[in-house]
Parts: sequence; C-alpha cells; structure tokens
Amino acid sequence: MPASPSRLFSEIATAQRPTEARVVMRRAVVLGGSVAGLMAARVLSDHAEEVLIIERDPSDVDAGPRPGVPQGSQVHALLPAGQIQLERWFPGIVDEALALGAPPPSEEVPAKIFVNGVLGLPPAPATTGPMLITTRPFLEALVRRRTLAVDNIRIAYGRADGLVFADRRVTGARYVPEGGTEPVVEAADLVVDAMGRSSRLSDWLADNGWPRPPMQRMPIKLNYATALFKRDEKVSDTWVVVYHTMAGKGRTARIGGINSVEGDRWIMLVAGYDDDRPSRDVADFTARCREHYPQMFGDIAERGEMLGGVVTYHQADSRRRDFHRLDRLPAGLVAAGDAIASFNPVYGQGMTSATLHASCLSAYLRSGPKLHDEPAWAYFDQVRVIVDAAWQISTSADIELPHVGGPYPRGYRVTKWFGDLVFRASLTDQVLSDRLSRVTTMVDHPATLSRPGTLLRALRLGLLRGRGAPTRPEDRP
Repeated sequence: MPASPSRLFSEIATAQRPTEARVVMRRAVVLGGSVAGLMAARVLSDHAEEVLIIERDPSDVDAGPRPGVPQGSQVHALLPAGQIQLERWFPGIVDEALALGAPPPSEEVPAKIFVNGVLGLPPAPATTGPMLITTRPFLEALVRRRTLAVDNIRIAYGRADGLVFADRRVTGARYVPEGGTEPVVEAADLVVDAMGRSSRLSDWLADNGWPRPPMQRMPIKLNYATALFKRDEKVSDTWVVVYHTMAGKGRTARIGGINSVEGDRWIMLVAGYDDDRPSRDVADFTARCREHYPQMFGDIAERGEMLGGVVTYHQADSRRRDFHRLDRLPAGLVAAGDAIASFNPVYGQGMTSATLHASCLSAYLRSGPKLHDEPAWAYFDQVRVIVDAAWQISTSADIELPHVGGPYPRGYRVTKWFGDLVFRASLTDQVLSDRLSRVTTMVDHPATLSRPGTLLRALRLGLLRGRGAPTRPEDRP
C-alpha cells in the first residue's frame, strides 16, 4: 500500500542524515547557483564523481544581492523545516552563521505575531535550535562557501544555453561562458534545472519534441517595499515581528515584517496587493509604517537610521510546473526550487522548499535509479508532495484576496470551513497554535491538521466561543 502524502512528507523532512551514499554517476551538471542549485549540488556530491554548477552571476554574493535574484534585497525567511535540512546537509552551519554575525534569538523580547491588528500567542520554542534569521545574501554566501568547499564540486560562470538530447535522454548541457560568445557543451549523466521562475526548460523540451510540463498560476499581484535600518535600542527593542491583515469587512490585506539581521541591523518590509503599491519614496514608506502597522514599524521608520533607500519588488503570480502530469519525459533530467514551483513570498516557503527538494533528490539517488534508461518519475512524485503542501498553505490564503478569482481547488468550501475553524481557535489556544505553526513552517504536512483530535479540539473551542466563553489567553484558567 502506497505511503500517504503525510508520511512521505515526514520521511523527506527528516533531520537524520543518510548513512550510506554510493556513487551512481560520473558527472552531474546543475544549472543555477542559488540556494536550490547549491543544495542540489551538495546532495549530488555524494553520488557523482564530479558536480559542475553553471551560474550566470559571477558577482561575489558577499557583496549583496545578485543580479539574478531581483528579490534578493527583500526580507527572506528560512522556515524551521528549511533550517533542519540545511543543518542536515551542512552540519554545524547554524553555529557558523551565528559566529559570523547572524543575531542569536532574544530571550527577553520574543517574536511577535499580529493577525488583523491583534497580537497573537507567541510562537512555540523552536525545536531546531537557535532560529536563524539573516538577509538572503548572507545566507546564500554561507551556503555557497560550504558547497564549494566539497572536493568534487566546482562552479563555472556563464549563461545556460540549452540541453543536449540523445536516445530519449539528456546527455549534457550547453552554456556560454562569461565573456565568451560560443556555447560550450558539458556532458552529464544528470542535469538539474535550478534556474528559478524564469527557467527556460519548458522551451528547451518543446524545441526538442518533448511536451511542456503543465503550469498552474494563481495571480496574486504582490507589491513589496523593504528598507534596512541600524538597530538602536533607544528606538525599539524589536527582535522579530510578523504582521498580517487579511482582507475582510473594513480591512485591507497587508503584510509587514521586521527581522533583526546580521550587521546589527533591522530589515523592515511593508507589502500590499493589487493597486496597493508601496513606492520607493521614503515619505510614503514612513507614512505606511505609521498608519497601517503596529507602533514599532512607525518608530523605526521615523526615528531609526535608514541604511540606503527603499527597495521595491512586484510578483504577479504564484506558479507551479507539474512534471508529474507528463506522459513523456527524457531520462537524465530533474528540476528543483522555483523552477518547479514558486509561491507568494510572504509565506517564506521558497528557500525551505528548495532544501526539501534536495532531500527528495537524495532519496531518489539512494533508490538505485536507472539514470540512463528511465525518467526520474520517482523524484518528481516526491517533489509533488512538497509542492502540494506548500501550494495548499499559500493558495488557501491567497484565494481569499478580493482581486483573486481562482482557480478554486476541489473541496474548497469544506477545506475553507475547517481551515477557518482551526485558525480562529489557534489565536487563543496554544496547542492548536503550535500545531498550525508546524504546518505553516513546513515541519508537518497540512493533513496533520485534519486528525480527529485537532478537529474535535477546534470544534469544542468554536462552540465555547459561540456561547460567550472566555477567548483571550488572559481569561482562560
């Protein structure tokens, strides 16, 4: 009997490192050197004699966001599930990050989560050790250094230009080296597409007689604005703040966030949807912080020392490429990270999904695959479990936005009713808050929320609330 998605998710998301790793190929080529590509390369190093990463940005990631990551200057979050996988493949990396300047958690000032303007229950203590909060460039630079320190991994800079096909399989990749004009062919037993949202893999497949993977889109029209500030205790004692207002009567959907990051700085985000577009104007940014967000946003914006200007970013949609729905696919090819699915970034699922895709790749390569003869269906089936979970979490919230008209998933009304029930109860009940948090941070599969104990607890709390029972934490016995 096939394992349930929940059980498969748990097996993929384990913290336990594989005890055996055998070489199953001579060479692997990874197209893209962001977090997804670096994680894939690390896993491949256990199973290939040589791993080559082809990356288009030769710039030093220590210097700031890379040109190929337009959202690199915005707030990023590595969810607890991603931190587990990062430590799984790079033991000691969290301690290294802290030693290099990542801020340790504040015991005196816990993280604060606001929902519809109300301060909710504090997050449960992390079971993954110190919570790693950094800017995207800091974390990516650390992962890159650790990846390239592996003996059989090297990087080449240039623009990916296509794949080489022969006998129903991919046998290599073409790229134009930095400063060159003619493409170079790199032979490979396995090619990994980690080229992000703008991946051209679908075009390359179609140009060579293969079907394109079906794509699903959900229009979100998200608008970001982010600024860095020097941390100053005289301005605020803020460590981490998450603010989320959902669309509803008298409410406009907005998101905000403040993270304490390396370099003794705050990175602060305000975001809206559709026609609600924060600009690069400092006065507009400051006014938004004061008018629409909790006090610490306005305090930092008005009294804090801004480092640089306000940076904006727009994402039109969430999207996923469903490779598992294809009836034909060449052997010797997989995809990872945003090249498979990219979600509304406010939920912080991007980098975490990429780490879980790497663990899917590990499970696939440890299963004894016939790389030269069979498509990587087993890999894409596992990745689907991760994508489905993240997609369910993000789109179930995004579909409630007034400007989003679907597509509505099967069983939407029942799922929405149950999800609302659990969510409302989680605002005042620590047990349900912790269970919901484990799902939204991708530690557990969403199906865990449908277990009888969780459903009954949410129903009981909902009935008590309807009878006028105390609902605030301070009113509970």
